[in-house]
Amino acid sequence: MAIGEAADFLAECEALHALLDGREAGVFTRVTQFKGWTVEEVLIHLQFWNRAADLSALDGEAFGVLMEEVGPEIARGRFRAVENARIEDRGPALLAAWITHAREMAHRWAGMDPKARLPWAGPSMSARSSITARQMETWAHGFEIFDLLGVTREDTDRIRNIVVLGVNTFGWSHRVHGLEVPAQMPRLQLTAPSGELWTYGAPEAGRIAGTAVDFASVVTQTRALADTGLEVEGPVARTWMAHAQCFAGAPEMPPAPGTRRRA
Repeated sequence: MAIGEAADFLAECEALHALLDGREAGVFTRVTQFKGWTVEEVLIHLQFWNRAADLSALDGEAFGVLMEEVGPEIARGRFRAVENARIEDRGPALLAAWITHAREMAHRWAGMDPKARLPWAGPSMSARSSITARQMETWAHGFEIFDLLGVTREDTDRIRNIVVLGVNTFGWSHRVHGLEVPAQMPRLQLTAPSGELWTYGAPEAGRIAGTAVDFASVVTQTRALADTGLEVEGPVARTWMAHAQCFAGAPEMPPAPGTRRRA
């Protein structure tokens, strides 16, 4: 068996790299609409956690040591300081180091057993889930850089991995916000970039319809629901989309309408 999602992770990285490669050095200190992070801070974040995920597969014991060292600081909300201290490159050198590692990582992970269990900062994950999470993070954080530079990203059907992650975290999105998990997930009717229709869930629980890109942007909290074209019907569907969170960690709320947009 092999992990096809490794190629999708790399394609997401290559798209972001192509956006930034060759631009003036000043672009790395420009501030995005995501929590005031600069482009450089986005790349530091991606590089730190890509390396951590890779280490979890290469040397589980060393990964455990890393988490023991940085865990207390992260728990105190100092994860930005942790990332900045452990990723030394900046500017164009950071971009080059990040894409070089991503290419090497994707090559290694392509041949892994997708069901292999890997340690993580929270519960262990399958190798397939881990690399999919890295694709999701690259896509989501890449969004603020595409927005900053006023460029529309050309999405492909590899976004299905992020859609599935959103579907699989239906229960988590409720639990992390202290909400009761509904018995059924609403019906999803999503149009892929290719035009294919992807469906999930049960119509009795409500309905969410629109593009796969809009759904992915809501579950990753890169867009406010009101700033998408999603049609949301029924109380279960509305509650989910108001609290959707396909990533781990503390409960986070989506951006306010109009605050995340392309320049």
